[in-house]
Amino acid sequence: MLTTIIGVLEEGLVYAIMALGVYITYKILDFPDLSVDSTFPMGAAVTAVSIIAGVPPVFTLPLTFLAGAVAGCITGLIHVKLKVRDLLSGIIVMTALYSINLRIAGKANLPIFSQETIFDNAFLEGIIPPSLAPYTVLIILFIIVLVCKILLDLYLKTRSGYLLRAAGDNEVLVTSLAKDKGTVKILGLAIANGFAALAGCIYCQQKGFFEISMGTGTIVIGLANVIIGTQLFRRISFVKATTAVIIGSILYKACVSIALSLGGAIHIGRVTISIPITASDLKLATSVLFLIILVLGGRQGKKVKNHA
Repeated sequence: MLTTIIGVLEEGLVYAIMALGVYITYKILDFPDLSVDSTFPMGAAVTAVSIIAGVPPVFTLPLTFLAGAVAGCITGLIHVKLKVRDLLSGIIVMTALYSINLRIAGKANLPIFSQETIFDNAFLEGIIPPSLAPYTVLIILFIIVLVCKILLDLYLKTRSGYLLRAAGDNEVLVTSLAKDKGTVKILGLAIANGFAALAGCIYCQQKGFFEISMGTGTIVIGLANVIIGTQLFRRISFVKATTAVIIGSILYKACVSIALSLGGAIHIGRVTISIPITASDLKLATSVLFLIILVLGGRQGKKVKNHA
């Protein structure tokens, strides 16, 4: 049971980093950025190649964030400068990055099991006591997510951060302040995809490999995390949106874990109910849960409007 809980927390925290990026595009910019599905594995590809080449694992964190930011800038430039619709811009970059990721990694699957990572290295072995060894990954993930959350909160309080919020809510206001709304959008997409690539970097080091299809459905998971978190805490003013997104990510992973654990037979008295759910049904469980979240979220929105 404890192992399952730790696993849920670890997966939830990894995807929470990516969800912070989706929060920027979905909630702040109102930009349906599908390129996240490819910037996530791009972060993993850059990480695997860098670590095998001898780059210290900790240096892959800013490196992959920068790589993701470049991809986000390209999405923004296609949308802003070439006047391509937001959804199509993300699809174009997502499709192109599939081939680029293969070029970076050299093949569709690249293991790093024998390499040092941020979770397993000589430095950690010297400072982590044996009693905390089972929780090493969880502790490191918590620290990384906390740093990402604090930095994003601080950025959103700056002038640039306020302009980013305004670009999603009121583009006219941004223009009236003599600022280019397009530039603000590009910056937001760069930060968002930077977070997605960073999540892919951490995921690669945690699992020990890069796999070309590891980003499939990433945007769905990110949106579900954001919607769960923001819906649950929308009336609790002291909980920041970034905190809500992180909690939403953990809750979502917990729901998926519970759904998969239901596979097999359930005995109720003399009645046996067979539920044929296996690990291969993960994407199906993800889609069904996301649909339920969207439906419930839509109903809650209608109730609020009716009572207003």
